[in-house]
Amino acid sequence: MTCSLVGRNHLSALVLLLWSLTLFSVPAVVAANEKSDQIVAETLTTLSGIISLRAGLQSDVREIRTRLAQAQSDAERAVLVKELEKAEADLQTVSRNFESVATGVDASKLRTEAAEAFDFQKEIFALLRPAIDEMKEMTAHVRQKAEQKEKIAYYEERLPIIRQAIGNLEKLAQQGDDPAMNEAVAAVLANWTRQLAFMSSELQAAELQLSKLVASETSIAEASQSYLKSFFQKRGLYIIEALLVILAVVLLSRLSFSMLQRYFPGFRSRHRSFRVRLVELLHRTVTFVLIVIGPMIVFYLVEDWVLFSLGLLLLIGAVLTLRHTLPKYWHQMQIFLNIGAVREGERLYLDGIPWLVEEINFFCTLSNPVAELSQRLHIQEMAKLKSRPCRSDEPWFPCRKGDWVILNDGVRGKVTGISPELVQLVERGGAKLTYLTGDFLANSPRNLAVSFRLKEIFGISYALQKEATTSVVTTLHDYVLSRLQAEGYGEQLVNLRVEFNRAAESSLELAVIADFKGEVGDLYNRLRRALQRYCTDACSENGWEIPFPQLTLHGSLERP
Repeated sequence: MTCSLVGRNHLSALVLLLWSLTLFSVPAVVAANEKSDQIVAETLTTLSGIISLRAGLQSDVREIRTRLAQAQSDAERAVLVKELEKAEADLQTVSRNFESVATGVDASKLRTEAAEAFDFQKEIFALLRPAIDEMKEMTAHVRQKAEQKEKIAYYEERLPIIRQAIGNLEKLAQQGDDPAMNEAVAAVLANWTRQLAFMSSELQAAELQLSKLVASETSIAEASQSYLKSFFQKRGLYIIEALLVILAVVLLSRLSFSMLQRYFPGFRSRHRSFRVRLVELLHRTVTFVLIVIGPMIVFYLVEDWVLFSLGLLLLIGAVLTLRHTLPKYWHQMQIFLNIGAVREGERLYLDGIPWLVEEINFFCTLSNPVAELSQRLHIQEMAKLKSRPCRSDEPWFPCRKGDWVILNDGVRGKVTGISPELVQLVERGGAKLTYLTGDFLANSPRNLAVSFRLKEIFGISYALQKEATTSVVTTLHDYVLSRLQAEGYGEQLVNLRVEFNRAAESSLELAVIADFKGEVGDLYNRLRRALQRYCTDACSENGWEIPFPQLTLHGSLERP
């Protein structure tokens, strides 16, 4: 029971210490005189209760000392010594409470402390303490109110239990007949009565502190406005100076980099050397370091330790972040220096399309020379890729814009748009078809832009078996060639051959093979039909029979 009293005494000291800190931060001018008078009256009442409690504790100390002087055994003395130490600690706590409530300041700050041994971790926290204290000051009022409410709830929850215990002890004292038992009950009753007085005093002090906090509080908007106004009045000039230092560093960095580009041709070349890239990387790194350290130097010179601590806190956070992301940045630096997995002038595969790495910088340029595509990619994304050297004869894309293509699904159209995501075709007649680029490439487009071949099979009768491989072939070749020239396809015709193909079941097949330039790729189907028409006309003029498939039925049909 005595231990719990000591614990509550320590808690009381903490409560009154927080209350005194609150009084230290309360504005000097109180909003209403009525509230001020009420607070003074409550303070006097609290002080009166503390005086009574202190007198009781002083009496207990004298009593314990008397008992200690009369003690007969060592065990009894040991118990009384512990009780005396606890009673004196309670008396000291109550005395500090009286001093704190009466003066309204924290007297503990005036006491000197013994010097401690050097501790690196403590020194670092000492550098950060101004910023932490500034943040705590911003929320001190709200936190103090919450703490006082918690203390009030704590005491209000336990006081009924103590009163019930005292009531039970009083009933036992009234009804008991044994003098020894009555004496023991009286001793316990006195102890619980002291606890009741002590906790009532603590509750009253906490309620008083809460009432003072409520009386001094302002709205959140007013408090924020007042704090920001005070902050920038004190430190606005220093912040402006720090921003000017950052601006000066950026301007000097731009100027120095412009001079490097102007007086060193290597900085202007398309493919820069390793040394040039290393110089640029060092230049950017130094610029970043000066931008970070410059404001902190300003705050150090003007001795504003709050802003200096905030800058140091941000710097420590950046270092901790960099420690976990250093491998990623190392890969990015390798790529920037053109010694990584991706290099300038090489080929890489991205989103289903091959790309040429044209330029590596913090933003890299990729292009597809055939599809006439280009995109800009951050160096962070380039760190996930890899490139390889490419030969001059490697394909980049199956077609260009304006080419006619035939897909595996039979669609034939002119390519009117190519992007990394979509490819658009226009068929004869104007119908538009749009494919995902991956689906377009999966259809293996056949490009007609350069040249293409038509191979048409035509059958003649077995009656021409003797001439089918000689004169018929020559005659049909000359006839088809003359017709192509007559209809204006002679200039686009690259080669024409007529050959015997095979002996089919009902006809002798001839193959007409014609190669055309890509200029007439849009007439692909028309030329196919024209070749069939020419062969038919040649048979009509030369009297060649065109057979048709015959179906021969073997066996007999049963009559009904």
